Amino acid sequence: MIDGLLAVTFDFGNTLVPFRAASMSEVVRLTAETAAGIVGCRPQEFVRVWAEERQRQLDENVPEGREADMDVRVVRVIARLRGVPSPGPDRWEDASITAVCEPGELSAILNAYARAFVAETPVPRGIEPMLARLAGRYRLAVLSNWPLAIAVERYLDAAGWSPHLTATVISHRVGAIKPRPRIFEAAARALGVESGPAILHVGDDPGADIVGAHAVGWRAAWVRIKPEDSPLPFAVPTANSQPDLIVDNVLDIEAAIS
Repeated sequence: MIDGLLAVTFDFGNTLVPFRAASMSEVVRLTAETAAGIVGCRPQEFVRVWAEERQRQLDENVPEGREADMDVRVVRVIARLRGVPSPGPDRWEDASITAVCEPGELSAILNAYARAFVAETPVPRGIEPMLARLAGRYRLAVLSNWPLAIAVERYLDAAGWSPHLTATVISHRVGAIKPRPRIFEAAARALGVESGPAILHVGDDPGADIVGAHAVGWRAAWVRIKPEDSPLPFAVPTANSQPDLIVDNVLDIEAAIS
């Protein structure tokens, strides 16, 4: 039991929604089918270059506390598929390749990803009624690292969870990833609650969720069990990774804070 709570924030991937490798691969495959028709390439080639540029972004951006924004990735992938040489170990000069991708092409590919994401990601049972009950007592938010905000936002709408949320705070829009304080402070402002122990953050990644929440004075709960084959990135735990609560499943959090 945790006293004095006014708000609860939930991580999205592997906290509210489990993400397995097969479903994530299918989302990229479906996106590639749309992209291939736009770019004039084979879907398999798009998938290959996508994976390479995703890893490049993770290697470069995560240590700097930045998200691997999907709009940036799509432009880089299209540039390579249209003949722009990869920078190899160097960084992209993103301003120099914007002309290779029309705004309508970028929008079409991002929307294809968001559609596939909603269609191929099952909605876990029990989350909506839990959020409905908790919303009667606390202000709720989704607080997530994710490289395409519209994918998460559309999923929350389709799942029927959005009416129970005061805010949705995604790293793609904030410009910083957990555990950076900036994204937690943005969530506190969106909730209208002073950042501190009156907010509990619930997440599966100790290095991002627990460390980040404690760094700004929040309480933190760790969801212990997640898919073993999940391709979602995770942060390295530190000495500040010890949670205030441990639950096996996010559905256990309601009883734990009651």
